[in-house]
Amino acid sequence: MMGWDFGWGWGWMLFGSLVMVLFWGGLIALIVLAVRGLSGNNQRQSSDQSEHTPSVGALEILQSRYAKGEITRDEFEQIRNDLKRSSA
Repeated sequence: MMGWDFGWGWGWMLFGSLVMVLFWGGLIALIVLAVRGLSGNNQRQSSDQSEHTPSVGALEILQSRYAKGEITRDEFEQIRNDLKRSSA
C-alpha cells in the first residue's frame, strides 16, 4: 500500500514550493519596479552632451593626440572640423 497520499507527496511538495518561490519573487520584482518607476529618479543616462556640440570626450582625445605629436596640425584641424560638422 502506498500511503494516504497515493505516492504524490514529495513531487507535489517540491512543485508547490517552486511555484511559491516564483510567485513571491515576481511580486517583489513588480513592487521594486513600481517604486523605481514612481520615484523622481527617472533621469535618462546619456553620453550625449548636446546635439549641436561635439562630445567633450572626443575633443579631449583629439587635443591629447595633437599634444603628444601623434597627429599633425592639418589632421587636427580636419578632425575637429569633422566633429563640429557631424554634430551640427
